[in-house]
Amino acid sequence: MAVNRRLLLRSAGLAAGAACAGWAPALAKPEDARAEIERFTAGKPAHKGRVKLDLPEIAENGNGVPLTVSVESPMTEASHVVAVLVVAEHNPRARVATFLFSPESGVAEATTRIRLAASQWVTAVARLSDGSYWQDRREVRVTVGGCTS
Repeated sequence: MAVNRRLLLRSAGLAAGAACAGWAPALAKPEDARAEIERFTAGKPAHKGRVKLDLPEIAENGNGVPLTVSVESPMTEASHVVAVLVVAEHNPRARVATFLFSPESGVAEATTRIRLAASQWVTAVARLSDGSYWQDRREVRVTVGGCTS
């Protein structure tokens, strides 16, 4: 089938109509974020403390929100951070990142940029070598969302 101007304009009009009709990507719900955390912790409770989540309170653009997560730990063979999970309650997928650590890491800290679709709570949960879980949460207000799929 040959593409002509009329077909192209009709397709563009349908796409614009769908956008104006309120089409938006499906977003995760807080329950999805809780389910990701439960899978990560195998149902064990995550205590507050030891984890520090650093995010801006207001992100003008959700396409590149700076995030730093750090965990207080001696990072020795006997006591170290194994992994850190980061979830966002209203992104298309709740799981944003997972960072893996070992005693050779020296410090349990990771810095990156994440996408946030809307204003929401972001949670970081750390798994320590002794089997304990620790967490921190921050609310980020996003002016322009950054996730579309």
